[in-house]
Amino acid sequence: MLKTVTKTLAAGVAVTALLAGAASAQTTLRIQTHQGQSSSYGGAIQEFVDAVNLMSGGDLQIEMFYSSSVVPSAETFDAAVNSILDCDMTNGSYQAGKNKAFQFVSDTMGGYDSPLQYQAWVEMGGGREAVNELYADYNMTFVGAHVGGQESLTSTRPLAGVADLENWKFRAPPGMASDIFASLGAKPIVMDFSEVITALESGIIDGADASTLGNNLRIGTYDIGKHTNFPGFHSMAADHLACRTDVWDGLSERHRKIIEVAYQNVGMDLILQTLVDNGEALAKLPSMDVTTYNWSAEDRATFRAAAQKQWDVYGGETEEGKAMVASHVSFMKRIGLIQE
Repeated sequence: MLKTVTKTLAAGVAVTALLAGAASAQTTLRIQTHQGQSSSYGGAIQEFVDAVNLMSGGDLQIEMFYSSSVVPSAETFDAAVNSILDCDMTNGSYQAGKNKAFQFVSDTMGGYDSPLQYQAWVEMGGGREAVNELYADYNMTFVGAHVGGQESLTSTRPLAGVADLENWKFRAPPGMASDIFASLGAKPIVMDFSEVITALESGIIDGADASTLGNNLRIGTYDIGKHTNFPGFHSMAADHLACRTDVWDGLSERHRKIIEVAYQNVGMDLILQTLVDNGEALAKLPSMDVTTYNWSAEDRATFRAAAQKQWDVYGGETEEGKAMVASHVSFMKRIGLIQE
């Protein structure tokens, strides 16, 4: 009897030790984002980190590096490819120098009217599959994307529609955005984001392509430029979560699902937060003597048509770019944004 009890106790101890060992086995993913931890994006990302830890019972940890603290933002993708990091949570367009197709992972420029439409392309319109065909050549897996919402322009002169773009000098990012606006008569001036306020104050530019309505208010562009558009239509840059494929495939199915579910919450949180931020900003603008313009369906269609021509130019340089543009256009036709 004593021997039986002893064996039973020993077996119990062994099982307890085995379970304890399993519980203590921990997987840690090193991820970098270019977003600051104190920003609305950073707050949503921190909630993602906490949710992964909670849902995994602590056996899956995220070591998040904010504000590109390991490598410069544009080098994050390569840092993941080369095992310095495990995953990249920056922006696909940083890799457009490798292949212009990467531009269309992040922002079609003039394509979607809302972040939900873009997310629908990713989740239900073949977007995830299209992106992963591109990323597979780099041993990277596209997990998903997050985006707050459409950006609004700031201007020191009226900006009621396409006609007002003629000779409109504005701060623009390099690349496709500048070319689209230039084709409609604007005069884009490429400059760093940090130079926007000074350039507006000095009159070097008439306006700026900076950020969302809420962020524009926060950084002070409406203290100078008293004209803006809302809702936005021209740009909606989405960040991504992409992990090195061998790392992603090496995770258990349970861990992959935890990451996917927690990350989907990041996208929804940012859509909701941006909606609130923009709504609060919109309520404040009249007291600041800022005029808001809601562009007509005709003007939006004119801008989208100009954008489509540049999609073909940029996307047409590579087979991957053509495939990415075709995926977007097919989905936009499906949901009625582009007429057959």
